[in-house]
Amino acid sequence: MTKLAGRRPRLLPLALGGALGFWLANLLISLTPVAADYRAALSIAYLPMLVQALIGGLIIGTCVSYCLLRFFDTIPGNSAMTKSLELSFVVLALVTLFLETPAKLQTPLIDPFHYLLIATLFNGIRILALGAVIGHLYGRLEGGKRS
Repeated sequence: MTKLAGRRPRLLPLALGGALGFWLANLLISLTPVAADYRAALSIAYLPMLVQALIGGLIIGTCVSYCLLRFFDTIPGNSAMTKSLELSFVVLALVTLFLETPAKLQTPLIDPFHYLLIATLFNGIRILALGAVIGHLYGRLEGGKRS
């Protein structure tokens, strides 16, 4: 039996918890005037954005949870929270580099770098909330043994 096989039952609660953290952070961000201006500038509809945030949170939460479970011992850091946040920073860098940057540079905006900065800040808050929830849940699921 592989190391991950014994931890498979933990993947779903970690991924769902991370997705919920991501979605709640997104909901709170969406209530700000900056987010309203951002949505207006990019013609983003509110309700579909909330659904897309849930789906995106599930995808990112599953990836971070899987990597945390699979590579826990090889990720540098002293706690599950630190390791989860490190993985979240990697995801943030990848999302910014491969999704947000090309999308903003190809959109006919007056100042694409301004909107790229806003998108990066929003993603930073959402993805780090996801990582914090996953790190916290991992510590609780392990019963404090590895957190």
